[in-house]
Amino acid sequence: MANILSLKRRINSAKNVSKTTHVMQMIAASKLKKAQDAALSSRPYVEKLTQLSKTLSNKLEEEDIHDYMKTDSTAKSTLLIVLAPDKGLCGGLVSNLARELLQFDSHEKEVKYITVGKKIESLVSSLGKDISAAFPFGTRLPSFDFIYPIAALVNDYFLGKKVKNVKILSTVFSSLFMQTPRISTLLPIELPNDNVLPLKSDFTLFEPNSSYLLPFLLKHYLEMSIYQHLLESYVSEQAARMIAMQSATDNALEIASDLKLEYNKQRQEKITNEILDIGSASFAINYE
Repeated sequence: MANILSLKRRINSAKNVSKTTHVMQMIAASKLKKAQDAALSSRPYVEKLTQLSKTLSNKLEEEDIHDYMKTDSTAKSTLLIVLAPDKGLCGGLVSNLARELLQFDSHEKEVKYITVGKKIESLVSSLGKDISAAFPFGTRLPSFDFIYPIAALVNDYFLGKKVKNVKILSTVFSSLFMQTPRISTLLPIELPNDNVLPLKSDFTLFEPNSSYLLPFLLKHYLEMSIYQHLLESYVSEQAARMIAMQSATDNALEIASDLKLEYNKQRQEKITNEILDIGSASFAINYE
């Protein structure tokens, strides 16, 4: 009897877990659509900024190159911005980021960290690393205002020649089933030479001149790059959580089904034994 009651409690627990994970799956799915649209729609804009910045920089003399594009040989440290969720239950997304972080830290001797997300903040703190600033990621789609304090810190460290470069570790959204952690260089800005179609620079007139426009353009390019990484990280989190919760729901229902089968077997066995006991008692009474 005790075993049957235990099975019944386990069945109810598995069903309750499946209901909870299903709700979390639906919440992630509802956030995913908006996040995916935001991340994918901003990619062409960042690509166009890259294209325009390349065209402007090619028209400048070497002495007019902006500080964002210069490398300081005196600084030795690297500033790493790490983007991760505030909450777990998103499959292997956080563990993949942690693995990439540990691998990077093993190769770089002097690293300063800016963490965005409580999950990665706790990991960096447990390693005893130098955290310059820590921000919560939040549970909503990041707004553009979110990047201003991060950009201010980046400017302070890089333009103040406290670090030689600025890198960012985030998750790149490839599909619903693939989110890849990747480390990218924010500063110094290295504009790609290939796979970017140049503007018709020979026939393009910039007003005011290129040297005046480039600082504002590169500043906006840096802000948009950080914001794009935030959007990619957010949509990756929602996609990973939706898939993880779907798998958890299926597993919980499968466990409940197996327990239900075992419960029915034991219940049927108990009923059969009771029938046999009744039949044996009746036979004994009739033939005394």
